[in-house]
Amino acid sequence: MSSKPHPPLMKKHSQTDLISRLKSRKILGVGGEDDDGEVHRSKISQMLGNEMKFAVREPIGLRVWILISAVGFTVMALMALVFPNQLYEVVFEEQLSTTCLSIRLYGGALLSLALILWNGLYTAEKIIIQWTLLSEACYFAVQFLVTSITLIELGILSDGAMLLLLSRVLFLVVTMGYYYQLGRKVKKT
Repeated sequence: MSSKPHPPLMKKHSQTDLISRLKSRKILGVGGEDDDGEVHRSKISQMLGNEMKFAVREPIGLRVWILISAVGFTVMALMALVFPNQLYEVVFEEQLSTTCLSIRLYGGALLSLALILWNGLYTAEKIIIQWTLLSEACYFAVQFLVTSITLIELGILSDGAMLLLLSRVLFLVVTMGYYYQLGRKVKKT
């Protein structure tokens, strides 16, 4: 039994024919630019997609801000749930004459927002972080308006209330700053 030599391997014609190769690459979308201007360098990246598109380029300090906000919301929520009278006295400098139910409901709402913030802290998805920041900004804006109107109606201008209003404006500005920085498109170099 003699073994026959194998015939030489034949090259595919498309590998040597440049026009055919260019057509194949064009059909596969390899080497060309997609709608976002990304250049796919291999068939694998074309099939799997380019994960860099979805990576979040976070502004400096974003995670720290979300952590501070989550802790702050959690602490305020627990204070409103456990010590509603003391929380009211700090802001308005007078005794709470009505039921504590409204302040405890406020604490429940704050706790819900705190849970959203804790979730936003641990996610890598840009859209979830943006919605988290937008929820926080809406809270600060609404609280500023409601507190301002209440203070005007009561005719109270306490130091605690003014500090609360100024802090809400500051927190709103910082949160919206991060929201807009996160939403900006990064220029490709």
